[in-house]
Amino acid sequence: MNIRSVTCFLTVSASEFQEDVRRVGHLAAEVRTALESGGFPVQTSRLATQPLSRLPGDPLSLAEELWSQCRDAGFEYLSLGPVLADAPGSGSSALDQGDEALVRLEAIPHIIQSTDSVFASVLVASRAHGLNLLAIRHTARIVEQIAQTTELGFGNLRLAALANVGPHIPFFPAAYHDGGPPALAIATEAADLAVRAFSESGSLEEARGRLIAAVEAAGQRITDLVHSVTERHRVRFIGLDFSLAPFPEEARSIGAAIERLGVDRFGAPGTLFAASFLTECLRRADYPHCGFNGLMLPVLEDAILAARSQEGLFTVNDLLLYSAVCGTGLDTVPLPGDIEAEELAGILLDMAALALRLDKPLTARLMPIPGAKAGDPTQFDFSYFANGRVLAVKGLGSQALFERGSYLAPSA
Repeated sequence: MNIRSVTCFLTVSASEFQEDVRRVGHLAAEVRTALESGGFPVQTSRLATQPLSRLPGDPLSLAEELWSQCRDAGFEYLSLGPVLADAPGSGSSALDQGDEALVRLEAIPHIIQSTDSVFASVLVASRAHGLNLLAIRHTARIVEQIAQTTELGFGNLRLAALANVGPHIPFFPAAYHDGGPPALAIATEAADLAVRAFSESGSLEEARGRLIAAVEAAGQRITDLVHSVTERHRVRFIGLDFSLAPFPEEARSIGAAIERLGVDRFGAPGTLFAASFLTECLRRADYPHCGFNGLMLPVLEDAILAARSQEGLFTVNDLLLYSAVCGTGLDTVPLPGDIEAEELAGILLDMAALALRLDKPLTARLMPIPGAKAGDPTQFDFSYFANGRVLAVKGLGSQALFERGSYLAPSA
């Protein structure tokens, strides 16, 4: 198995932060060396800051300056964290009235367009504050804008809507810092453990036992390797997010694991059970948990999911259903280029409602592709993607529902 990311978390202040970035860059490099010497190839090192809402100064200028320093420090990607738009009033005032959350929301498309390695997000719902319907509509319009202003809408790879998502998830675009001292967490790329465990098993009990044992063994080795570095640097080690992230080849496909377990094709009846089964294995495994610790189903990052999308075996609603029992929500979902912002908003609203109702973190990374229609093949030239087909949508939204209010407080 591989490590998807060594993710460092840093509070960026209004004063000079170059030395802080350099220091955590050295930390990430040492952790990377330790992991690779222990037999765990590392795909990327990443830096995440406190939420975009709490970053100092002009967001676009900061993004460009901070990314320059991150690159020099050895990081491949930077997350500016979310605009915190879950609370009452967040994003609810007119731009000319100076609402800071809305100002930061409006900056996101420009950040995405002017950089190629900077991620951002919008927290639209939380258990503490409730659900901001107006912020969801703004986010849908931002997704639409980015789709139209970046090639093939690829900029939306670096944007996500978050619901009930806390700090220190090491996977992007969900990653952000709590604002405290520097910290570090590990995101794994471990779908191959499930493929191997299920291929070599007879009964479901044996499959579960093999996967749990494999995760625990890898988790213990990774923890020992990382601890030896973070303790020396006196940096908080948050833990491991073992969300079984895939890579676009069959041997490292979570869709392949589900089919090896016994589902005829990903998307067939039984897929929901398999998703729940995989997540239960992770919940039972003993290692320092952080982040999602569920099942990732990124349509365009998984060879089998991409292939099954070409066969029409699942829909957006199916993916949302699976996320109720497993992982991160809707991820790298290719959509028609003419999808309306109101329908995007409705999809985001359903994701947020599910996250709050089940009290779990969920995200949505939707990718409308300009000029593409449902059933068209995707044509991304990206080493971490497996091309599939554009999923169908209903051509309907819920505008009247959004007009009934801009904010829904949490239930008592």
